[in-house]
Amino acid sequence: MSGSIDQSTFEQILEMDDDDSDRDFSKGIVFGFFDQAESTFIKMEDALKAEDLNDLSSLGHYLKGSSATLGLTKVKDACEKIQHYGAGKDETGTTDEPDKKTSLSRIEKTLTQVKKDYKEVEAFLRKYYGEEEESS
Repeated sequence: MSGSIDQSTFEQILEMDDDDSDRDFSKGIVFGFFDQAESTFIKMEDALKAEDLNDLSSLGHYLKGSSATLGLTKVKDACEKIQHYGAGKDETGTTDEPDKKTSLSRIEKTLTQVKKDYKEVEAFLRKYYGEEEESS
């Protein structure tokens, strides 16, 4: 998971656990993030269909913050791009992108990728906490 999770940030979350054997506190934070991410991805899909760049930018910003808190670097970086694209900027947020269709296309590609990155990190963390998700 090198590159997907910032080890030092995640270790800071783990340090908040009272008991290293059950990790209830950090598990609650991580699994709360899973719920938050899943619902945010649905909202992003809806905003994409509605071509609502402002909403996409806000949702990207929102998920960027919570993923950064856990040290989920790939998810954070992709959400930051979505935030910038939604604001009518390039991926770095420095150059204006006046074409709404270009921004929406970039968001669609980035959203597809971030959901894959999220699924990888989710599977890793579920395994870490001993809660592999059943295949559907």
